[in-house]
Amino acid sequence: MCIRDSLYTLNIELEILTKNKKILIVTECFYPEEFKINDIALSWKNKGYTVDVLTLTPTYPMGKVFPGYKNNFFRKDEYQGVNIYRVRAVTGYRDSAIKKILKYINFMTFGSIAAIFIGRKYDYVFGFNMSALTGMLPAIFIRKLYKKPTMFWVQDVWPDSVYAYGIKKTKMLSTILDVFVRFMYKNIDTIAVSGRGFESKLVPYIEKDLTFHYLPNWADDLDSNLISKNLGKSKEATHFTFAGNIGKMQNLENIISAFCMLSSEYQEQSQLNIIGDGSNLDNLKFLTNNNPNIVFHGKKPRSDMGSYYKASDFLIISLIDEPIFSVTMPSKTQTYIAAKKPILAIINGDTANFIKDNNLGLHVDPSKIDMIVEMFQQCVDMGQTERQSFSNENDRLLATIFNKEKTIDKLLKLVIRKD
Repeated sequence: MCIRDSLYTLNIELEILTKNKKILIVTECFYPEEFKINDIALSWKNKGYTVDVLTLTPTYPMGKVFPGYKNNFFRKDEYQGVNIYRVRAVTGYRDSAIKKILKYINFMTFGSIAAIFIGRKYDYVFGFNMSALTGMLPAIFIRKLYKKPTMFWVQDVWPDSVYAYGIKKTKMLSTILDVFVRFMYKNIDTIAVSGRGFESKLVPYIEKDLTFHYLPNWADDLDSNLISKNLGKSKEATHFTFAGNIGKMQNLENIISAFCMLSSEYQEQSQLNIIGDGSNLDNLKFLTNNNPNIVFHGKKPRSDMGSYYKASDFLIISLIDEPIFSVTMPSKTQTYIAAKKPILAIINGDTANFIKDNNLGLHVDPSKIDMIVEMFQQCVDMGQTERQSFSNENDRLLATIFNKEKTIDKLLKLVIRKD
């Protein structure tokens, strides 16, 4: 048999295997919200699977329903051949802790009700656990009721992250969360984690033989041909840029305080750019005291971000000094690597070690404002040769550990392994 015939036979066999196989993705956020789960759904659909999504009405991050959508109790729409089942979302959660909690309870409840009605027809269930573990309960309902193989890709570690976000740890709350987390992980078949350190945090809650698969987030695609954005100050200035969610956890208070402590000479030679939106934005604007060298650019489309990175000299990753964040690698890490600019890791733990081990940039303790000041000064004084030396390993990392196609394919293999 010739190679052409062999390939043809292989394609026919693959088509037979995947024909009519249906995957349900359970996630709190999906298109038009910009998350990696959008790429996963489209990739699996293009490989021949029927892919549906159970999610909320789109509201992230502003807490408002996106234009063109109605916040119905239940509705169905479609995105490039992917069927989307949406349940009503809680709005106004951006500045309200109570509404944030209600948001999680809402999807846990109404998502589970929807799962009862739609879950029987699927062959596999994939949970994209991007934040609260409560959002994965609809997937567990389907597994319990219809015995469908279920996998989680964990992006956040419960219950540790609950306390890291400021919720007081009490004996009653700890007992409730421990029971809930044990129940959730008892009822899945496969687990992948986006951080190497997640396993040590989750093992105490897992009572069965469950293999952990380390699959970090990949780097966003950046168009190298994009023209640099005009960030406001001359190109000769040193531009520091933070991009992403603007909340309490991002430690931006310390970054802004440190930048404001720079001498007038250093501030005139530099600019701190903050791109994004979130619940702590107004507080940070007040903290700057109208410093003209700190610029808030607002939230920008993902497709435009390459232009902002290209115009920047250093890209900032920052999280407060909490134990849970020592095992977390923010997804912007991979995107910054793709931008091929030096990274300032104002964070402790696994991410800081990764930046240092691969010579991707500088690291300082997020709680030491004086050290952040010194880091800013060091960067302004740094020559171009030294700056460029921090990008020597980027291509290797993008082709191996943080490769988009390889990660999505590995996730698919894990999803269907139980069939």
